[in-house]
Amino acid sequence: MAFQAGGQRPAPRPVPETPEVQAYLEDYAALMEAVSSPSLVVDRCWDVVLTNSAFRSLFGGVGPHPTAMPGDNFLRFVLFHPEAPAVLGEHESSWCLPMLAHLARTVESHGPDHGLQAIRREIAQDPIMEAAYRHGLPHWIRSVGEAAVEQDGAVRPLLHPDPRWGATDCRIVAETSRTLGELGCTRLTFVLRETRRALSRDRRPRRTASHLRVVPAVD
Repeated sequence: MAFQAGGQRPAPRPVPETPEVQAYLEDYAALMEAVSSPSLVVDRCWDVVLTNSAFRSLFGGVGPHPTAMPGDNFLRFVLFHPEAPAVLGEHESSWCLPMLAHLARTVESHGPDHGLQAIRREIAQDPIMEAAYRHGLPHWIRSVGEAAVEQDGAVRPLLHPDPRWGATDCRIVAETSRTLGELGCTRLTFVLRETRRALSRDRRPRRTASHLRVVPAVD
């Protein structure tokens, strides 16, 4: 099947290569590099345009994957990379479900976008993830509220490879400058917090398939 997880990944849409845009992105990359928190710029399909060294350090231990590397497409990484739970704490509840809900909202608002539809097809070919997308999400959103779908301001657990951080939390700060907005891009920064988390047995990172295990029943 061409679009199964780990199958063919559509080529990222190119950012306009005008001298002005390229110069802006080079300067924006320098700005991001001055920030100590992991930061990335993505388009609406979650294709990654820019990252800083803190982001690359956070995900530097992740093994290779043909379609779901964090520096290529962050949504695919969250949903399909088997090592995502090793970095993204409480992977299913804190990362998969919110980002599935965000995808559903984006698909609804942007219609037949090639990149979004490709991810949607991959989800459809995983029965558990498809059930979560179609039936679990409405129940989850009713339970936690619409605000949980928003990226900006969300606090989510991380398992940082640097022992100075370890199991901690980050607050996601989403920003879109005028120029990034014109390019259809958003910057996401994972602001690390001093909070320390105890890893219970059922929260320990798994390096197995990252697909959802449990879909809440629909009322």
